[in-house]
Amino acid sequence: MRITVVAPSCPLKPEAAEAVKALANARGDCELAIHPQCFLSAGHFAGPDEARLAALREVMADPAVDAVWFARGGYGSNRIAEAALCDLTDVARSKTYLGYSDAGFLHAGFHKAGLAVAWGPMAQDVARSGGEAAVTRALDWLIRRDHAALEPGLDGPAMAFNLTVLSNLLGTSLEPDFTGVDLLIEEVDEHLYRIDRSMFHVAASPAIRKVRQIRLGRVTDVLPNDPDFGGDAADIVEQWCARSGIAFGGRADIGHDAANKVVPFGRTA
Repeated sequence: MRITVVAPSCPLKPEAAEAVKALANARGDCELAIHPQCFLSAGHFAGPDEARLAALREVMADPAVDAVWFARGGYGSNRIAEAALCDLTDVARSKTYLGYSDAGFLHAGFHKAGLAVAWGPMAQDVARSGGEAAVTRALDWLIRRDHAALEPGLDGPAMAFNLTVLSNLLGTSLEPDFTGVDLLIEEVDEHLYRIDRSMFHVAASPAIRKVRQIRLGRVTDVLPNDPDFGGDAADIVEQWCARSGIAFGGRADIGHDAANKVVPFGRTA
């Protein structure tokens, strides 16, 4: 199986690329390619929009590539997502696309267009504590669809998003059909009041009110609030679900960490 890493948002660090390639080579069941674009730099981004889009479109159109693995999150994939969806070929539709965080913009649009996408660890995660396990989990799922890599609570169609990304894509051309899905959300590096504000927007969306339920993953590195906001992220999510008539399904095993599990979009267990 041939897997190619591209960076639609921020650059991949060279040491992370080498570590991931070493793990993949040691397996003997895949060929991992790191696109040169992953190491470009243009301010915040892994190259200008045109370069990031060109690299993504190149690997989408390459019949030798079986899966496209996003290098890391950050910010920037939304700037190229609509253009990436233009004139999709059968080759592009034949691949699996894996990532999380900012990749959610691409996941939403790709899933809406009928492509196979999944939330799951990315190449840069190898640099986290326990990162080798995260990379192994991602490759196990991409190569042999190992059920052990999946979020354990999946029992029907599901989607997973970072909360801020989800809030920002609602109402855009990227918004997929949420009807009947288990919607898993997580967050990192935000104030509780921002989480509350995002949940107001998400829970008020008519599209989101069609979900089967919302489940909350890990909310980490919460920024200090002055004065104290009161409660925690779980309280906020439950309150907005209750206000909006959305079922709250409890916790989920996803987050910005090495324990992050795989959630294939639309999968029926």
